[in-house]
Amino acid sequence: MEGEIYNFFKVCITALISLCYCYSVGRIIPKGTRRLLPILPVAALFLYLPLNLSALFLFAFGKGPLSSDPPISLPRFLAIACLPIKIQQTPLKKSPQRTQNTKNHTRSPQNGHHKENPLPQNPENIRPKTILLLNYPTKALLFVMLLRVYDYGDHFHPNLILLIYCCHLYLALDLILSSIQATARAAFGMELEPQFGEPYLSSSLQDFWGKRWNLMVTNILRLTIYEPLHYAASAAIGRKWAALPAVMASFLVSGLMHELMFFYMGRVKPTWEVMWFFVLHGACLVIEVVVKRKCGAKWRLQRVLTGLMTVTFVMVTASWLFFPQLLRDGVVKKALEEYAAAGEFLKDVGRAVMSWNL
Repeated sequence: MEGEIYNFFKVCITALISLCYCYSVGRIIPKGTRRLLPILPVAALFLYLPLNLSALFLFAFGKGPLSSDPPISLPRFLAIACLPIKIQQTPLKKSPQRTQNTKNHTRSPQNGHHKENPLPQNPENIRPKTILLLNYPTKALLFVMLLRVYDYGDHFHPNLILLIYCCHLYLALDLILSSIQATARAAFGMELEPQFGEPYLSSSLQDFWGKRWNLMVTNILRLTIYEPLHYAASAAIGRKWAALPAVMASFLVSGLMHELMFFYMGRVKPTWEVMWFFVLHGACLVIEVVVKRKCGAKWRLQRVLTGLMTVTFVMVTASWLFFPQLLRDGVVKKALEEYAAAGEFLKDVGRAVMSWNL
């Protein structure tokens, strides 16, 4: 336990020093290839640790959450680089000219985003104005109740347990990321962009992946994968269908990154089930886009029906391809053990502080 805590602090200190170096590079060297070269050693280090790489590459070219005009302060830079947060940008005001230009542009979906319209880059502009059915106390209560269900897992069908994992994953991520956002908001006074948009209200795969699930990753994939490939494909197959290979490539990269994360967590040879999960969803999203363009609103189903189909499809495919590898690798078990160890460590720290005060 002491060795793991020592390694944890060593990684944290190494990451902070490296990020301070990147921040200094950004203040001295202009964006572009000249900035990328001195950042590459840090990127190689972060690949080994492993830590976030995509944000560093975007920062080298003046894009992504780490880039801002005027430049953000060092504490904010460190917070955004270390935590899954993104500062809320000031919403753009619509002018008559902007509105007219937006109407004239071709809509190119990438997981629900439209390339030519700058407004979707702000999650507040793409997030549906729906009534939140579950507030955070309710989500916390459901999370605790699901933990208790696992104690009686022997009485449930294995497939039902996998479906429960889907709900558990969403609740855990939403609660953890919201807590991190609240802490960053209180510490730095930053207004942060949301990470989720109530995915259980999704009406399509476009809606789920583009507007409701893990919005920060969606934005990073849009900047690093979708937009460059969309631009390249436009010259080859035209702008109308250029979004399709760009969407598929974004899902392929996401699948590879998830396989890499699972390897780091379990240190087990990949079985590529998770990769196939993202390939399947990418292919289905491409088919969905083609069908919508061909049929338009003529054959559009009711939102209630499409929402039920979307959520069911996501949960069933996740239970089939996504979660089995996590269970085989023992990631869930390791996570629970680490949570327990972290809890014991915090208790020891609390006792030490109390005894020191006394």
